[in-house]
Formats: sequence, structure tokens, C-alpha cells
Amino acid sequence: MSFWRRRRREADLEEEVRSHLEMAARESVERGETAKKAEQAARREFGNVELVKETARDARGWRWMEDIVEDARYGLRRMRKSPGFTAIAVLTLALGIGANTAIFSLVNGILLVSLPYPNPERLVSVTGTYPKGAFVAMREQMRTMDVGAYAEGHEFNLTGLEEPVRLTGTLVSAQLFSILGARPELGRTFYPGEDVPGQDNLVILSHALWAEKFGGNPSILGQSIELEGKSRQVVGVMPAEFRFPSPKTQVWLPLHNDPRNTILYWADDFMPVLGRLRPGSTMEQARTELRMFQSHVGALFPWPMPAAWNADASVVPLQNGMVADVRTRLLLLLGAVALVLMIACSNVANLTLSRAATREKEIGIRSALGAGRMRITRQLLTESVLQAILGGSLGLLFAKEGLALLKLVLPPDTPRLADVQMDWRVLAFTGGLAILTGLIFGFAPALHSSRAALTGALKSGSRGTTGRVSQRLRGSLAIAQVAFAMMLVIAAGLLIRSFWTLSHVDPGFRSEHVLSARVAPNQSFCGGAARCLTFYRNLLDQVRTSPAVAGTALVNTLPLGGRVAKRSLDVENYAPAAGQDLSPLFWLHVVTPDYFRVMGVPLLSGRTFVDADVSGEPVAIVTAATARRFWPNQNAVGKHIHLLDDKSWRTIVGVIADVRAYDLQRNIPSWMSGTAYVPYNSSATLEDRRMPSEMTIVIRSTSDEAQTTAMLREAVASLSHEVPVSEVKTMGAVVSDSVSTPRSTTILFAAFAGLALTLGIIGIYGVLSFLVSNRTQEIGIRMALGAQRRDVLRSVMGEGAKLSLAGIGLGMAGALALMRVLSGELYGVAATDPLTFCSVAILVAIVAMTACYVPARRAMKVDPMVALRYE
Repeated sequence: MSFWRRRRREADLEEEVRSHLEMAARESVERGETAKKAEQAARREFGNVELVKETARDARGWRWMEDIVEDARYGLRRMRKSPGFTAIAVLTLALGIGANTAIFSLVNGILLVSLPYPNPERLVSVTGTYPKGAFVAMREQMRTMDVGAYAEGHEFNLTGLEEPVRLTGTLVSAQLFSILGARPELGRTFYPGEDVPGQDNLVILSHALWAEKFGGNPSILGQSIELEGKSRQVVGVMPAEFRFPSPKTQVWLPLHNDPRNTILYWADDFMPVLGRLRPGSTMEQARTELRMFQSHVGALFPWPMPAAWNADASVVPLQNGMVADVRTRLLLLLGAVALVLMIACSNVANLTLSRAATREKEIGIRSALGAGRMRITRQLLTESVLQAILGGSLGLLFAKEGLALLKLVLPPDTPRLADVQMDWRVLAFTGGLAILTGLIFGFAPALHSSRAALTGALKSGSRGTTGRVSQRLRGSLAIAQVAFAMMLVIAAGLLIRSFWTLSHVDPGFRSEHVLSARVAPNQSFCGGAARCLTFYRNLLDQVRTSPAVAGTALVNTLPLGGRVAKRSLDVENYAPAAGQDLSPLFWLHVVTPDYFRVMGVPLLSGRTFVDADVSGEPVAIVTAATARRFWPNQNAVGKHIHLLDDKSWRTIVGVIADVRAYDLQRNIPSWMSGTAYVPYNSSATLEDRRMPSEMTIVIRSTSDEAQTTAMLREAVASLSHEVPVSEVKTMGAVVSDSVSTPRSTTILFAAFAGLALTLGIIGIYGVLSFLVSNRTQEIGIRMALGAQRRDVLRSVMGEGAKLSLAGIGLGMAGALALMRVLSGELYGVAATDPLTFCSVAILVAIVAMTACYVPARRAMKVDPMVALRYE
């Protein structure tokens, strides 16, 4: 292309012009002219040499590219001559672009990148949960899509190795892998019909488990491993990148669809359902068919189902369903870093305006030599874009490190977090953002500089002049910086207040000096209730022998531990409202008698359990909220509840304080009605009508975590070598983990708000510093005429106060309009909380005025005699 032969073409053009001039001069000499006069005549006849060259260049198709290259070269020379300015501008832009790139990497990897399956646009998710019976009916009746179901979070003991291992697994319908289009690395997935009794003794391993526990040996295929005391044949190993439904999954087992077991078939796991649209079917057709299915599926249950169950079920893209819980949070973070970038752009624009004042003479000379306004504007914009490209390159390095930090800050169960990486989309985003940023922050200064009057620039000397338009533009940019920073700091303030409130919620128990651990015998181990009860009784007795142990107990579901144990109950004399369950769903905690004492749960009335309750009359304890709901204005002690299929009613012997079992915001999930505690014995059965075999032991101890853990493992191993101990945590850590999501959001917003406030204050400082520098002569004259230093201080501080207050006012107005989108992330504080708004306004005002004081103090020290020598 001609553009890449530019030097040769320029040399040819120069040679052509010179030859033409020499030829004309020779002709004049031959006519008798002297050589000097002949040369002068040739030049007069030829005209403006440079203009002719420009005309010749314009005839080329790549002239515009050549001009840009020239502009870029000149811009790079200017940047080398001003290393301080360049470093500040590039670093400021790098911070803004780097923050945006890091957050966009999350948005890209989680929200935008397609799922790693064939034709992902055909994959859908049903926004409801269904038990096995309802799912099987759906699979048989749906014509618009093939459906599969899965139940994650199940746990299995892997035995037969050197020591037992607790695995996290997912139960899946036989067609799930084929619906996803997922292929194994080794072996096969499940065939249709392998999720029914007699055909489901199979297992598929994750790549990590295969490599870690089986040495990556391909011969594992076809062999059997022991899971929960049951032999299962390994039929496949999934590739490392397959992480459905979450990276925690280590094994996949077939669903056990057995309609003969009514409880397990219709009431055990309520599972998410996904599907793949069949050829010719649309999303809307699938939604219509689902609504028809939902209208009659309730009649299939062996008992009446509430009318509200899955009433709003719909069909959505699978990717949307997977990331629905984090979409709003990620978009809020993207909005926050966009504000940071706008502040950085305003900051660099102000710097560029200040620098432009020193270039007025240069621009004036270029204009006098024939450069048009558009030509000058393009040159200045090119310099800005070059700075932004350098900032973007450095920002990529910041983003790479920032992304690693983000992965540490975000909760590990964030969907698709393992898929996040800096791919070509992120690089394209950064490149486009850098160019756009350069145009944004460079446009106003370039337009203003190109408008400078030629005569005013030339008579001003090297220092240049600053007009009212320039000063107003700088002030407007500073106001915008403060306003954007104000909005971010308000958002951070609201989140900090929300997180503080949430962190100080009373969980209903004392977490200090309490260690928890999951002890999980195989289900077959507890096939006989007496064996299981004996094992746990002996374990508690051994743990109590430790001198450092002040108490120990068992519970099936630890508060804030992420597990729920549901049970349908009958409540004595309960008259449900229309549409409510006759047998409400309770959270059933199965505990040993010392549990309330060890956990420090306050007793409000009645008594707690005693050892005699384990083998005596059936009893129960309820929480205060449950007592208020079912026995308002009555004493719940002495009332009765009945576990469905139990032989007798249970007498309530005590009422305890509410415990935040589900999370720190709620005691129980919204689809439950109450909480009950029963003693751990053979009649304490859950929804599957089985006594829980997996229990969590809680130990209140004066020794440290490591010593208590070692003692517990030794005690369990002395009783059985096939029982693993897992999930060892202090209760303080359990409480802390329960607020990991709001904590990560708060940390990120606080970090971005701090960066925004810093950049905004630097902007105010820069504007006032330039103002003082530009008004040095005026200040000197005023002081020479009798003005006091405090008058100068008041004047400069007043200018800063005007800018700060204007920015604070606009920021508060913007925050009032936008903070409502943050309300879903808040707890215990309104999105328009006046205390937060006022506190942030005062904070920003104090910080801004502190920044104003430095240039104001410099103005006070101006020497009138020196200032009067300024031109």
C-alpha cells in the first residue's frame, strides 16, 4: 500500500520539485540570465513549494493516514518533553480504565460469554422447582423442549481409600448431560432409563477428583467405588472445564426416581429444571406449554398443593437463570467504575486545559502559518488519544492484578466465577474504551484551545492568558468530579451502614469459643437407629473427657450453615387461612439435650431438653416467632405439634429466642412457616421419614481451633475409620461466611468510592492551584493596595467552596435519583437515608475545603513586589 512507502514517495516528490526548479532555472540561464536571478525567477513562477507539495499529497488516497501518523509523532514528542504531565495523566487514566477493565472482565465472563455447550441459545431454565414426580410428568408431557433436572448439594462418603473422604455431588436425570451437550473426557454419561431403581448404581467423576484420588488412571472406568457404603460403577470422567452446576461438584449420580416411595418421589428434593428447545420450538411456545402444565400438575400430588406453588413459573434462557442472583450486583459495580472513569476523564481534561494555557503561543503560530481549526483540534485530540492508549495499556496490567483480587474478594460460590478471564472481548473493550476516553477528555480542551484568538495568543508571551470561558470550563469539570464522587461515596456509605447493621444482628446464639464440624457416617451405617445413636453417644462422651471442653452437642442443621431440614407438621387447633397449608412446613432441628447451653441460645419460657427426653414422652421446643404465629397472645408451653406419620403428638416444653438459622436477615426461608427442635432419637425423622445420620457437632472449648480439631478427629477415628470429619469451622467463621456477599459488595464500592473521592479532590486542588498561579499579579496588586492576607485566603477559599458546594448539591440530587437501584443490596437502611446523605456531604465538604486550603495558603504568601513584575 502507498501509505507504507511514504518515505520513498516523499523523496520522489522532493526530487520532482527540485528537478522542475532546476529545469526552469537552466532555461533562464540559457536565455542570458545570471544563475541567481534564474533561480529566483524559477521559484516565483513555480509558486509556494510547500503548498504545491501539500496539493500533491492531497491527491493521494492515504493522506489522512499520513496526517494521523504525523500528529502521533508530534504528540509523542510533546509527551516526551512533558514527562511529569504525561505520567500524571497516564496514571490517572490507567486507574480509571483498569478498574473498568477488571469489572468488565467479571461482567463478560459471567453475564456475556455464552455457556460452553453446543447451541447455548437453545438451552433454557424453568423458574421454579419440582419434586421428582412432577419432573417426570413434565418430561413425559412437554413437547416444545427436552427437560432434565438436578439436585445439587448432596454429600457422599467415599470409602475404601486410606481415609474416608466427604464428597459433594449432584443428582441428575439421565438425559441431563445430553441436553447440555456435555461430553465426557473418558467413558460415557448416563443413558436414558439409568435414573430408576436397579439401573442407577453408577457414578461419573469430576476431573479434579479423578486426578487427586485416583491418580488420573484411565483404568478407573468400569471399576466400582464405595459411596455411602454402596458400590457404584464409574462410567465416565468429565473434563476439567465442566463445572455444572457449580465448581464444588465432585461426582454426578443418577436420580433415584422411584414412584413407590411416595415421600421421596413427591416431597424430598424440589429441583431446578432445565431444558433444550426442540427444533422449530420457540421460547414463547415453551412458556405457553409450561403454563398449561402448571395448571394441572398440582392434581398429581398425593396431597393438596398450595395454589401459589410455582404460580409464576416461566421459561428463561439458561444463562440468565444461572446468573440472576448476581446480575444486578455486577451491573451496579460496572456503573460505579464508569463514574470513576468519568472523574478520571474530568481530571485529565482539567490538566490538559491548564497545559493548553502554556501552548497558546505555539497554537497561535501554527494558526498563523495556515493550520485550520479542524487541523489543530485533530492534533490535540490525537495527543489525548495517545495518552489514553498509554493509560489503557497500563490499565490492563492493573486490571490483571485487580481481577485476581476480585476473585479473592467475591464469594467462592459466585456463578461462573471460574470462567472469568481476560479474553479478546476484554482486550477489545479496553482498546475501545481507551480511544473513547481520549476523545471524551480531550474534546473540550482541544475545542477551546483551537478557538484561541491568534492575536491574543501572540501578544501574551510564553505564558498565555486564561479567559473566562477557560475558567468556567475548569470549574464545571471540577464540579462534575465532586458530584460523581459524591454519588459513589453515598452509595458506599449506604452499603457500609447496611453491612454494619447486618454484622451486628444478634444471631440468637453465642459464637465465641465454639467449634463446629460435620460428622457423617454412611446412611447404611445408620440403617439401624440404635447403632447410629450409640456411635454419637460414645462420640459425645469421648469429647467431654477433654479438660478444655466446656460442653458439646449435636445438631442436624447448623445455624447459618447453608443446610435446611424441612418437615410437614400438624399444629394443634391450627386453622390456616385460605390458600395456606393445613400441615405447615417447619424447619426441624434435631438436637441433643446440651445443644442450647453449648450454643448459648436463651430460653424464654419453659425448659430445654434433658437426657430423659431422649427415651421419654415426645417433646419439642419452638422459637419465639413460631409461638407468636401459631399461638398469639398465648403461652406455647403445653401446646402440641405432630410430625406427619408420627404415632403421637409432641408436647412443647419450652420457647427459645429466635435464631437466625437461614441467614442473618431471616430466621427461616419465606416458604417455611415455623421452627421446631426435637431430641435426637429414633422418632426424630425428617421429610424422607429417616432419622438423620449426618450431624454437626458443636464444641465449646478453651483450647485453640487446631487442638480441638485434632482431638475431635482422634475421637471419631477411635470409633470408626469410615466416618469422615469435614467442614471444621469456628462459629465466628460461620457467621462471617454468611455475610460474604454483602461484605464483598461493600468492600468494592468503598474502594471505588475512595478512589473517586481522591480523584475529585485532586481536581478541586488543581483548579484552585491554577487559579492562584494565574492570578498572582492580581493578588499582588490587591495586597499592594492594602488587602490583608486573610482577605486573599477568604477569596480563594470562597472559590473552592463554590465549586465544592455545587458538586455536593448535584451529587446529592443524582444520588437521590439513582440510589433506589441499590435498595435490593441494603439491609436495615433506606436508599434515601438522610443520615448517610448528610454525613457524606459533611465529609466531602471537609475533605474538599482541606484541599482548597493548600493553594489558598500559597496565595497568602505571594510577595507583592515579585507579583508586580509579572507581565
